Formats: sequence, C-alpha cells, structure tokens
Amino acid sequence: MLRFVLALLLLVVPAAAHATEAGWALLRDGGHVVLLRHAMVTGTTDPANFDIEKCATQVNLSTRGKQQARKIGALFGARAAPIERVLSSRYCRCMDTARIAFESDAEPFPPLDLLKTEAGEKAAQLAAVMDEIRGYSGSDNLVMVTHLENIMALTGISPREGEAVIVEPQGDSLRVLGRVTF
Repeated sequence: MLRFVLALLLLVVPAAAHATEAGWALLRDGGHVVLLRHAMVTGTTDPANFDIEKCATQVNLSTRGKQQARKIGALFGARAAPIERVLSSRYCRCMDTARIAFESDAEPFPPLDLLKTEAGEKAAQLAAVMDEIRGYSGSDNLVMVTHLENIMALTGISPREGEAVIVEPQGDSLRVLGRVTF
C-alpha cells in the first residue's frame, strides 16, 4: 500500500509542476484574468462579531500567509507580464494578500466578497464578477483576489490558499486556462 501511495505522489507532483509552468507561460503573454484565492489564514470562519470594516473581527492572514503573499508577488514580478489592475474582496485577508503580493492598493470590489446565501444576491454577485471578466481587454494581467467559495462557483475548481486560476469567458461561464500554485 505504501508503494502505491508513493507511486501516486510521484505522478501527481510532476503534473502539478507542469500545470504551474503552463500557467506561467500564459501569464507571461499578458491579457489574462487571474482569480487568486487569498493566502493562508489563521482560522476557518469569521467570528460572530464580524465587521468588514474591522480586521480584528475577521480571520486574517497567518505569518505563513504573509510569507506566501510575498512569494506570490515576487513570482508574478519575475515570471508574468505586468499586472494592470488588482481587484479584491473587501475582506482583510484578501486586501492584505493583494497589498503584500502586488505592493499596491487593490481596488475593493464587493462582488468578490464571500458569496451571499440568498440565491438572488448570490446570482447578482457572480454576474457582476462575470461582467468584469468579460469587459477586460487589457494587454497586461487583471488579478481578482477572492475566496474559495467564489472561485468554486465560477469555475468548479477548488483552489488551495494562494492558488491562481487563469480564466477566460466562454458563453455564460468561465473556461479555466491554467493554474499556478505557490
């Protein structure tokens, strides 16, 4: 059994590395939209006293998450076309990921906040993100920092903390072009 697990790991690791290299190749060309899940955090859910205006009431980046955000920024700087814009969920963990990684002020974009539970509000949020993606036509890259649930709803993919998913519009949905893990 142990040999089977080790053999499986030997197959998966190179595949992930290959996927990451393919993702970087896309980002070097520019003109792409990147859905970036925020970097590693200190907990799993926001406390009952959550206030979007107060970071002390939210789950925030861990020390490791801040290091991961710096690594994301360094690798984007070294391996990708310039970043034209950074849009972010208003949650501190997303804004901090954007600020640390890209050393700039991210534009708060409420549709990237955690998805609403009411179906109509959730649909409106996703539609606003899709409109932003469809409207993007820059020659550099657009980064949208958001949450696991949002990326899953838009792409069907469950990215790791700090993982980038490169997308393009395809009809009423998104086509995943590549992924980059950090």
